Amino acid sequence: MTMKNTTVLKQKPALEAIAPNFGHSYTYKRYDQENINEYTQWHYHPEIELVYINGGAGKRQIGSHVSYFRDGDLILIGSNLPHCGFTDKLTGNKSETVIQMKLDFLGNDFFNIPEMRQIQKLFEVAKSGIAFSGKIKKKVGEKMEVMEYQSDFNRLLSILNILNELGATEEYKILNADGFTVKSEVKDNDRINVVLNHVKTNFKDEIPLEEIADKVSMTVPSFCRYFKKITGKTFTQFVNEYRLVHASKLLAEQPISITEVCYESGFNNFSHFNKLFKAYSGQNPSEYRKQLKTVIE
Repeated sequence: MTMKNTTVLKQKPALEAIAPNFGHSYTYKRYDQENINEYTQWHYHPEIELVYINGGAGKRQIGSHVSYFRDGDLILIGSNLPHCGFTDKLTGNKSETVIQMKLDFLGNDFFNIPEMRQIQKLFEVAKSGIAFSGKIKKKVGEKMEVMEYQSDFNRLLSILNILNELGATEEYKILNADGFTVKSEVKDNDRINVVLNHVKTNFKDEIPLEEIADKVSMTVPSFCRYFKKITGKTFTQFVNEYRLVHASKLLAEQPISITEVCYESGFNNFSHFNKLFKAYSGQNPSEYRKQLKTVIE
């Protein structure tokens, strides 16, 4: 088994430094209820990351995309794409399996051979983040969990097999389909991570543009242009989506009134919350909760 070293920078976004043990070209890690993945802040790393969450529900936060997943998740995150941890003590998942590898982990030209064309295309799409669903989610998730008991060589073969299957499936959704343009510039990654971490911590409060622009040493107009260019969304739109996803989580998991959900999610106007939630989900909060209850039952 490989281990992962992480660099956690106080008050700064984190570049996660992933160092496989000697003799390994990738990392493989399993988490469960007794061994929780506590790396939850916004971070990025050059490695591609494949995550399988077995059961449970929580927030999916990748690039400028924020959404709520139920019944587990299977996610592929491209190189240097900022994201949050997906599980915590409240997620209710059985386990979380993580595979991380650099684009050249099998050599500079390995994925350029004809047989790897499908995987190479998958890596290109993964730059925007991919969530898989349906049969492929369960099938690949089971294969990832079985890897815990395999030899290093068979694990490597399993990774290739899994990537090939993911490259062939149509059961997927691109999470940042409208673009998230941070490539590999560390300065831009650091700057956007300051913003994302601030939203993650303070979304229940008002976040004035002057405050967030000052945190990244920019004027308000410059920050607004920068954030829209990077994420394809205005800052206000992103913060509201973050709050709406949190509201979805509360509606699904907490037996509290819709008014309480509104204020607990950072909105201070109930009618505005209702209007935004319907525009976001296609249903008002009470319809959303009622439908969810029907599905669960």
